Amino acid sequence: MSLRDLLGQTFWFFSSNKVRSGLTMLGIIVGIGSVIAMISVGQGAQASVQDRIQSIGSNLIIVMPGAARSGGFISQGRGSAQTLTNADADAIASISGVANVAPELDTRKQVSVKGQNTNTQIIGTVPAYMDVRNVSIDSGSFITDNENKSSSKVAVLGPSARDDLFGAGADAVGQEVRIGTVQFKVVGITQAKGGSGFNNPDDAIYIPLSSMQHFLMGGSSVSSIGVSASSQDVMASVQQQITDLLLQRHKISNPVLADFSIMNQQDIVNTATSVTKTLTYLLASIAGISLLVGGIGIMNMMLTTVTERTREIGLRKSVGAKKSDISLQFLSESVMLTFLGGAVGIVMGGIVSVVIANVIGMPTAFSLVSVIGVFAVSALIGIVFGYYPARRAANLSPIVALRYE
Repeated sequence: MSLRDLLGQTFWFFSSNKVRSGLTMLGIIVGIGSVIAMISVGQGAQASVQDRIQSIGSNLIIVMPGAARSGGFISQGRGSAQTLTNADADAIASISGVANVAPELDTRKQVSVKGQNTNTQIIGTVPAYMDVRNVSIDSGSFITDNENKSSSKVAVLGPSARDDLFGAGADAVGQEVRIGTVQFKVVGITQAKGGSGFNNPDDAIYIPLSSMQHFLMGGSSVSSIGVSASSQDVMASVQQQITDLLLQRHKISNPVLADFSIMNQQDIVNTATSVTKTLTYLLASIAGISLLVGGIGIMNMMLTTVTERTREIGLRKSVGAKKSDISLQFLSESVMLTFLGGAVGIVMGGIVSVVIANVIGMPTAFSLVSVIGVFAVSALIGIVFGYYPARRAANLSPIVALRYE
């Protein structure tokens, strides 16, 4: 059988069964569209997370306190101990390959001004924080060395914190805010970076580290130490040097018992990527269940078609059609159903992705790889679920088929 004849018979099959073919393809359309939409959402979320992690700093290494233990047995979680100090940050600054060091002490406090109040993150830090964490100023200025040395009561607001306290886009520089029970003067507003949740940099207020320790928290410990390496190439070396230095300073001989932990930016990216990939695969797998349902629908239709066309099959065999010709015809019809359904499903998935991006505000990413993969899956479904009906048609006896009523 020539390719032209095969395509002609396949086209005749669809044109004579338009409604039934359309309903059969519906399951594939919904399945493919769902998979495309879920993959687009997952990949978009993955790219968004990576961008946000990259925006928190360049060549960033974060040193955190270890886990506080109760009675030497019960761990309260990483970061719960108070084992890092200003002196540790000063010592790290002398390590070869370190560009900037920014110790941080953060907490959440009630902040109020003129009857407006909000509960937000307060970060006590130093001027180097701007370079370590890629913070830019929109208006006013950031914390200076003199303000940190003198424990000045000055504050820099994130744009979301500014909007909550003074109104959207208000000029808050020069105004005063009450953090807890202490008045601070606003000296600057940071540029928006985007984010959400408790660690949203736009919803934070920055004050001098010394002011945080003297007026709000007490002590000389810090919540973390941000370190910016001079280049990507020296990050591993810098991380190892920090580990050795802190083990020596804290008089710890066994690294397993270290009272601190270190993460670099790539570790954070890898962890976040792994989580978003797992979520993407989970969503795509759930959506893929409808593909199985669509495949079963195609098999059901093809079996029905074999029954309806039994006399046709017998007639074709009686005039010399081979088993392979009959099998190829029914298999091509099955594959064509899934291909057409896949094409429409891809368009639907793309439309749904755009709607999600524009209406819900969730980022999406439509990739060529996913489209090619979906077409491959469509063909596979057509072959798998069309094989049995095609084989059944090919194995019909021409004599029995011709007698079929």
